[in-house]
Amino acid sequence: MKLSIGIVGLPNVGKSTLFKALTKNEVNIANYPFATIDPNVGVVSVPDERLDKLAAMSKSKKIIPAIVEFYDIAGLVKGANKGEGLGNQFLSHIKETNAVVMVLRVFGGEEIIHVENSVDPIRDMDIVNMELALKDLDLVEKAFKRLEGEARAGNKDALKALEAVKAIKPALEAGKPINTPAFAVALENPKVRELDLLMSKKQLYLLNGKPTDVSEELKKKIAGIGASYVVADLSTAENVPELVKKAYEILDLISFFTTGEDETRAWTIKRGFKAPQAAGAIHTDFEKKFIRAEVINWQKLLEAHSTSSGQAGWAAAKQKGWLRLEGKDYIVADGDVMEIRHG
Repeated sequence: MKLSIGIVGLPNVGKSTLFKALTKNEVNIANYPFATIDPNVGVVSVPDERLDKLAAMSKSKKIIPAIVEFYDIAGLVKGANKGEGLGNQFLSHIKETNAVVMVLRVFGGEEIIHVENSVDPIRDMDIVNMELALKDLDLVEKAFKRLEGEARAGNKDALKALEAVKAIKPALEAGKPINTPAFAVALENPKVRELDLLMSKKQLYLLNGKPTDVSEELKKKIAGIGASYVVADLSTAENVPELVKKAYEILDLISFFTTGEDETRAWTIKRGFKAPQAAGAIHTDFEKKFIRAEVINWQKLLEAHSTSSGQAGWAAAKQKGWLRLEGKDYIVADGDVMEIRHG
């Protein structure tokens, strides 16, 4: 399962610095707007101490972690929805991602130019969200006209879609995210899902500065739209691993593991996946021909290994009767170690 996240924000707030800290890639960082024109894509591993412990137990030759793709995208300015700056290019690149990390500058100082001439993260947050919402609104209004005609002609699917569009339109007009439970039903409508709206994507805020730079008002504002935030001083790259983990969490993803002498690997799945769907993450044939899975929690497996008299983890767990045989209805838990049996 591919997880991709766009790093967005106004110019010069720390997007490219964050990207460099995440990926250790050299990207074009300059103290002027639009230094980043094409998106830089970096593949970042999700920090997970469980992998190292399982690999040590199995004496694995390779460790393969879960990954996140980060897209560093050109800075956004007012009017981006109409093509100002590099807006259209910027907004089309965001469409390709699963979620958005919005970088807000909270640190002070005049040595770094701010495109709005002052540091005000709440204003910046509103600018970026409004630009995303206005771009969505353009799509929604076009869809509204089309669906209205189809509904008048007696198309029942179009009528349902029209109701869904009506539900989300006022929020977009106000520059509000629509990735909340209140809009879940509307966003599930196939015609709305086809629009791939920017404001329907999960948001995570990276507050660039120190904890003392973050106002209570900003914290409340972020909480008010149901989003999460991480405070990171990008000048020292602190808390960046926490951002990667949080990005993984906001999409409600979990990891299960396979482990052996060849490799120990984390597999990314949606929370709530059943065993055959998890098997499909390894290989599509495993889902189609799934029979059952041997399952054990990673800590229980390590315990079996450490308390056995000479036997390695999986064999020790089997001898102790700790391995469970699970069928097609088993819901995989975060931290499960699995061995799939298939036809």
